[in-house]
Amino acid sequence: MSLSLTVQRALDEAAHPFLPSDADLTRWAEAAFAAAGGEGDAHLTVRLVETPEITRLNRDYRHKDRPTNVLSFPFAPPPGLPAEATAGELGDIVVCAPVVEQEAAEQGKPLAAHWAHMLVHGTLHLLGYDHVSPAEAAQMEPLELRALAGLGIGDPYAVADATADAT
Repeated sequence: MSLSLTVQRALDEAAHPFLPSDADLTRWAEAAFAAAGGEGDAHLTVRLVETPEITRLNRDYRHKDRPTNVLSFPFAPPPGLPAEATAGELGDIVVCAPVVEQEAAEQGKPLAAHWAHMLVHGTLHLLGYDHVSPAEAAQMEPLELRALAGLGIGDPYAVADATADAT
């Protein structure tokens, strides 16, 4: 198993008290990939953004005109492109640093642990998991917990979480 990441930092890094390193982002995504039984070589892109960009994306793609913490965009190959040209491409994860920071503070969570949860959550979405229905959540959440536990991070759902909108 080999998971590679391309990281884009489209934000003012000096304005944020903690931004994960590329190595951290990779380690967290790899934990989700392994927990879900991912096989073979895969690639995903992680984009760290400010509030205006995530708000625009959330409005345009989910029809929710507000910021959110994480969005996942599974890769869809363009018509006519040979499958081998994009083999292993999972898609994109977009994480909003200000929202993650605010949620961690409001929920009393360590900031690094909340970042890890966002990467694990987003990666699982790219692997086809969802949480819209209770049945889907019953499949996805144990994988999140397994991946996070392997990273030494406790259950993120044990904290009252009325503000999160992880998608």
